[in-house]
Amino acid sequence: MLKYNLDGTLIGSGGLEAADLEKLATPLTSVREEVLADADLWAAGGDVPEAKQPLDAGFHLLPNRLLDELASEGDDSELARLQATADQMTELVDRVVVLGIGGSYMGARALLEACCHPYYNQVAPTLRNGRPEIFFEGNNVDNDAVQGLLDLLAGESGDWGIVVISKSGGTLETAAAFRIFLRELEQSVGEGDLGKYVVPVTGSSGKLFDLATALGCKELFPVPDGVGGRFSVLSAVGLLPAAIMGLDIEALLHGAAEMNEHFATAPFDKNLVLQYVAAAHAMEIKHGADIRILSTWGKRLEAVGLWYDQLLAESIGKQEQGAMPLTIVNTRDLHSRGQQHQEGKRDKYITNLIVEEGTREPLAIGESDHNQDQLNELASKTLPEVLSAAIAGTNKAYRDDNRATADLVLPKLDEQHLGQLLQMLMLATVVEGRLLGINPYGQPGVEAYKKNMNAILRS
Repeated sequence: MLKYNLDGTLIGSGGLEAADLEKLATPLTSVREEVLADADLWAAGGDVPEAKQPLDAGFHLLPNRLLDELASEGDDSELARLQATADQMTELVDRVVVLGIGGSYMGARALLEACCHPYYNQVAPTLRNGRPEIFFEGNNVDNDAVQGLLDLLAGESGDWGIVVISKSGGTLETAAAFRIFLRELEQSVGEGDLGKYVVPVTGSSGKLFDLATALGCKELFPVPDGVGGRFSVLSAVGLLPAAIMGLDIEALLHGAAEMNEHFATAPFDKNLVLQYVAAAHAMEIKHGADIRILSTWGKRLEAVGLWYDQLLAESIGKQEQGAMPLTIVNTRDLHSRGQQHQEGKRDKYITNLIVEEGTREPLAIGESDHNQDQLNELASKTLPEVLSAAIAGTNKAYRDDNRATADLVLPKLDEQHLGQLLQMLMLATVVEGRLLGINPYGQPGVEAYKKNMNAILRS
């Protein structure tokens, strides 16, 4: 299970006292019951009070439902179909283009960067277990980037396919990209075979559903009702790309289900979700720390941080409230943002996202006959030891200046623990929204730009 350490936050001046957290025990325990009741209400299909609408609480129990369905239905379950389709795509193509924007691609990208080879697309196929290369598009309208990817696809031998993800099919960035890439794919494989090379993930009706039907797509997977885009990583939206990458999607869901159980049963002082929300909220109330820094230690968790940036910003950035999330990667960003975090405004709260045990064997600095760099005295030290020293040294520097930090620790960077982390952060976001009196679902501010953009283009 994940671990959460608040020693760097409970520092008195500049940080919190234990009493600051204890004040939130009763309100947050009450909010937990509300969030659990919302999940049950959604699962039961009950009437949603107007004050709760929209109520996209379907993400909460989704991991449990998918695992239960797998146990009862076997090969006919959605999870088994996802895995079978991913395996078929692997046999059929060398490359897959995932088209989607926001939550329709950010979760899949986070899974790729966290759990796959750091140079997944560049290494020999044997180092990614023969799985296809993965590319992400449809998340912008960058003409040069799109054409650059088309150049790459045309310049390599072998076939490629498309996974297109959009609940309605009406999001312009993804829809435009799909039309362009579909045209290029048709020239490559022919119109008659298009349905084999395209897998849509969409709603049960809408523009993309109709288009997929017209194309004769062999498989089509649902974006579940009641699951908003930024909460959809553990649905087919994230699970299909993950399975194509060769990740263990059952382990992802088991990790999320474990976090659901922990959230529902652990007391306040041991509950990772509630403690996480309590510390961040108390820092904002007591010290005005309304910039949330997620400090990822190592490159592989940056995309997880960017996924979380969207989750937090779109969920609680409403009614002129909500902290601003910001992801950094250390030690890289100690040489850019580190100065501001150490001596800038005291409006930031830093959570370190740390992995205890790496995937590969530790790499030592090693002895050298060329000791102009004077590193021979550190020859026996490994890169993980250097990273640990950097974390400890940075935390000490912040603490010496009364700047609060917390440590969120993954024992390993694997599918199970990543499932725990993703579910924890989704639950924490909903809990904080309810604590603030903000509906964490829906994103009315995003809809404004879409409306204006379409009006300008069609005028």
